[in-house]
Amino acid sequence: MSLALGQRFIADAESELGLGTVVALDNRTLTVLFPVSGETRLYSKTEAPITRVSFRAGDTIKSHDGWSLTVEQVEEDNGLFTYVGSRQDNGEQASLRETLLDGVINLNKPQDRLFAGQLDRTDWFTLRYQTLEQMHQLSQSPLRGLIGARMDLIPHQLYIADEVGNRQAPRVLLADEVGLGKTVEAGMIIHQQLRAEFAERVLLLLPENLMHQWLVEMRRRFNLNFALFDESRLEEAEHDADNPFDTAQLVMVSLELIAKRKPRFEQLLAADWDMLVVDEAHHLAWQENNPSREYQVVQDLAESIPSVLLLTATPDQLGHQSHFARLRLLDSERFHDYQAFCQEEAQYQPLAQVAQKLLENEPLAADDKAKIAAWGEDLAALAEGDNNDRKKLVSALIDRHGTSRVLLRNTRAGVQGFPGRRLYAQALALPDAYATAIRVGKMMAGRKSEAEKLEEQLNPEIIYQAFEDDDGNSWCQHDPRVQWLVKHLKHNNNEKVVLIAHSRRQVQAINDYLREKHAIQAAVFHEELSIIERDRAAVFFADEDGAQILLCSEIGSEGRNFQFAHQLVLFDLPLNPDLLEQRIGRLDRIGQERVVEIYVPHLAESAQARLMSWYHQGLNAFEATCPVGGAVYEAQQQSLAAALLADDNAAFEQLIGDAANRRHALMAEMEAGRDRLLELASQGAGRGEKLATDIATLDYDPKLPIFLTQVLDVFGVDQEDLDDYTQLLRPGERMLTALPGLEEDGIQTTFDREYALSRDNVQFLSWDHPLVLSAMDAVLTGDMGNASVALLKNKALPAGTTFVELVFVTEHQAPKSLQLDRYLPLTPLRMLLDKTGTDLAPKVLFDNFNRQLTPIKRHTAAKLAVASQSLIHNHIQKAQQQVAPQVDALIATAKDRIEQQLGGELARLKALKAVNDSIRDDEIDALASRKAALLKHVAAASLRLDMVRLIVVVNE
Repeated sequence: MSLALGQRFIADAESELGLGTVVALDNRTLTVLFPVSGETRLYSKTEAPITRVSFRAGDTIKSHDGWSLTVEQVEEDNGLFTYVGSRQDNGEQASLRETLLDGVINLNKPQDRLFAGQLDRTDWFTLRYQTLEQMHQLSQSPLRGLIGARMDLIPHQLYIADEVGNRQAPRVLLADEVGLGKTVEAGMIIHQQLRAEFAERVLLLLPENLMHQWLVEMRRRFNLNFALFDESRLEEAEHDADNPFDTAQLVMVSLELIAKRKPRFEQLLAADWDMLVVDEAHHLAWQENNPSREYQVVQDLAESIPSVLLLTATPDQLGHQSHFARLRLLDSERFHDYQAFCQEEAQYQPLAQVAQKLLENEPLAADDKAKIAAWGEDLAALAEGDNNDRKKLVSALIDRHGTSRVLLRNTRAGVQGFPGRRLYAQALALPDAYATAIRVGKMMAGRKSEAEKLEEQLNPEIIYQAFEDDDGNSWCQHDPRVQWLVKHLKHNNNEKVVLIAHSRRQVQAINDYLREKHAIQAAVFHEELSIIERDRAAVFFADEDGAQILLCSEIGSEGRNFQFAHQLVLFDLPLNPDLLEQRIGRLDRIGQERVVEIYVPHLAESAQARLMSWYHQGLNAFEATCPVGGAVYEAQQQSLAAALLADDNAAFEQLIGDAANRRHALMAEMEAGRDRLLELASQGAGRGEKLATDIATLDYDPKLPIFLTQVLDVFGVDQEDLDDYTQLLRPGERMLTALPGLEEDGIQTTFDREYALSRDNVQFLSWDHPLVLSAMDAVLTGDMGNASVALLKNKALPAGTTFVELVFVTEHQAPKSLQLDRYLPLTPLRMLLDKTGTDLAPKVLFDNFNRQLTPIKRHTAAKLAVASQSLIHNHIQKAQQQVAPQVDALIATAKDRIEQQLGGELARLKALKAVNDSIRDDEIDALASRKAALLKHVAAASLRLDMVRLIVVVNE
């Protein structure tokens, strides 16, 4: 290399120094000044780890005065380059000597980095190409946004999440029965909306008692970290912003707080939100001239927020008018008149009956066919057809259903997969210590409220502790329920047992007693534990060699899944049937493989025994779900409390009989009003089953573990196998960049869905996990791996033979919310050119070729790249011409997909609009606008060279 003062170089291993200038030369050394960083380096002339920077026609360069030049010609004089071309600021012809180049150099193109000696390791090049291929597949996958949730693959949940989550600004009422997973469905929808960038700011408006459950569910299942805003958090946030709600993207706040504090409501309303989610929406009471404050709050928010999800298991709990009013929150134009809504509903009931016949392959009567014909001649023709036509007819009837777009409801009657339940009622003799305490307690109960009296009668240990001044666990020695529990654990020592009691004090006392008196180790779960402590308790219980029993306070019935156990002990009973169902629902879930055994130890001839009888004989709430239990309780609440305190067995038997009659009547009414068309619309006609199968197949695909192991290894993440299922990931000492989700102390991870479901402290890794996504983004958003040189040892080829490997990608400038990648995905187009420019890629696959390559020292590689500069430039120009037709074909295919999918859906919605008013005009307009925008952006898509590698043959 001929050296001269003023030549510009870049340091191979210190590109951050910027563009250097040769300022001194002697016989053996050269001195390079890097003006931007102010550093000076002294190098040996023969082995200097620097690369000469030169530009070619077409490149854009910048002077140290700030103006830019598009190079048209390069002249050389006494070893220095002069670049001639036109200035970008005024278009005038100008020349720029290399000594006057700006010291800040941005090598954006892979060929620039290659010629400047900024070369990457061979494994980095391989990783970048594999990441491009994975992104290509993921961007088109219909499973994107669904695969990452820590959940069982339950078809109806997957269908609802897919159906609603892919809409732009969905406004839907999720009304699945208790235990069918509304929270999970909502979480998946939120996750999909965020992944697709349909939404960025999400507001959860929740009852106070459900805040913790939602916080845990969103974090553990979906890796969504919501900020819980209570009054103290709001006051603290006001120091950081005028509107405290602007300090977080994902916000959770209680409906009670917002309804009571007008200033907070006004701040909430003033903030910009993309999505509103309201749980327990049946509490939003409404009458035409007297809406509740809670309803008004949600109404004002719903009018200003594009996307709204309302959740309730009992849409008719406060009456049919309130159900109509909730639909009105979703679309006030569509649901504007209650009487018209009732008349419309009546029209759909006959269709539901016809649909039932079609599903059961029963013949249709003439009257049935007439009902169908009234909805269109096209339907009448299907009614005369074969089984396939009958299936199409059911789908068409679903499409025409009045509320199937805005209301989704699954019932246990329509969903399979629930285990059975079996009750074991353990009547135990009242001990003398409790009998005395109860008798004295009644004598001294004059000033106590009825609620206090009832709590003492249902929990006699409270009275005992008060009289004995016992703050510890001595009551456990007298309580026959605790003694029964000890025997049960010893006789069932191979079974995992969950016990739920109403208070933290009970749980702590039982735990201390089991440990101190019987050496039984238990895991404890109550409200005063931190999330980390709860995780540890859950892990201790889930482990095969861990605790046999998990002792939970009432919080144990919220937010956690313990379905790997099947024995549930109810140490006491709550008064609210919905709370009882929540307790049982921790084990009685879809996916539970064994009959759930429910043990209720209780004191004979006591309030405990009477309450258990009311639940079992009146509501049948232990061995079956009782969706009307809340309604029966509301009707009997006062009389039930009085009967539990009294000793009148005859009156209590009458109360139980009345409860049973009410239950039967309400269940019959519910079944008669059961809307089969609505349920069918909510189940998805097999789509959910296909999604579940496809996700399960992807779960067992080894591509992700192999790929992620390579990525983390390149990034410098320490990976340690803990067992067959679990791996510990920790930041290494030489990490290239920080990865979101990788905590300083490390995280435990697994690729096994079932294992992750039983280990809350272990993160479930999938293609949707933030760690995986951030690692892929880190690879592709920078220049990592886009320029490399390698050796090919092959005696069959002449030494010095060169190949140029190029990878082009499609690119566009469309907003991410359009999801153009679904139609025109990031597509790597690889070419492998020999010295004549012939493309060998179709015959020489990347993986096979890559395995034959070996690394080369960086300094030597840089010299080879510079020596091959002219050849590489010519190959790039030829390759761009050769690959252009492939890009045109990709663009044409993308346009066809947009027309077929969005055009077809748009035509369908417009046709349905004529027969189904629940199709909103703004939904059609949004779809039409999205289609037009997609076609515009796909037409403007272009090609970009993303990777270049020089391969040189050696015969060694």
